[in-house]
Amino acid sequence: MNAEKTLFITGVSSGFGLALAKEALAQGYQVIGTVRSESALAAFAALSPERAHGVILDVTQFDAIDAVIAEVEHRHGPVDVLVNNAGYGHEGIFEESSLAEMRRQFDVNVFGAVAVTKAFLPYFRQRRKGHILNITSMGGYITMPGIAYYCGSKFALEGISDTLNKELAPFGILVTAVAPGSFRTDWAGRSMQRTPRSISDYDASFDPVRKAREEKSGQQLGDPQKAACAILKAIASPNPPAHLLLGSDALTLVRDKLRQMLESIEQWEALSCSTDGWG
Repeated sequence: MNAEKTLFITGVSSGFGLALAKEALAQGYQVIGTVRSESALAAFAALSPERAHGVILDVTQFDAIDAVIAEVEHRHGPVDVLVNNAGYGHEGIFEESSLAEMRRQFDVNVFGAVAVTKAFLPYFRQRRKGHILNITSMGGYITMPGIAYYCGSKFALEGISDTLNKELAPFGILVTAVAPGSFRTDWAGRSMQRTPRSISDYDASFDPVRKAREEKSGQQLGDPQKAACAILKAIASPNPPAHLLLGSDALTLVRDKLRQMLESIEQWEALSCSTDGWG
């Protein structure tokens, strides 16, 4: 049993957040989960009246986060593990997508995770322990047409996680960036926000991509419950990875990307080194 461990998970109403919360409760953890409505609050608490504690919080309400986390630490703490899971996918051709859509994508996927992490860090640092898991994506390594803003947000979160891992190591605080591949969540379905098409030049190259993504929703290889088990294994590990890929598709695609990058680096090595020297 893991009754002594307390997890704080953002976005537990659906997808990875809900799957992780359910599996953690089944394994004996206490789980505090953020939701955005009273009905979702009641539904989450019903999962386990004694160990499931819901908190109403939109991670983009930046001014409210510190007070909410302080109350959580006072009432349910100490929190051992923070899982920044809240997020969504924006799909749209770069040229067709507004800056407002990009800001919203980064507010939720990046600034929300950063703000919640900042609120917890003083407690973790004081206790000289804690584990932060940021749910990123294979889209934080590889890119695909039509999800520039989403990939940008996940690349950013990967970079922030990697830096934090180095900054917080002296205090015994662990950081893991978890990058899932394609899973049977609502990411490509109900949760995805799609920019309407407007430039015909992109019809031939992108319309089939959008259609395939819509048709594949709900048919993906990845099982969210198995992902939850894998994440909990990483949490239970005394030496968890700084980066964890989930899914054979993520593994294959990221390996291919890294191989291509290495080949390109070697191809252009002479030009790269040509800038050294003092004139």
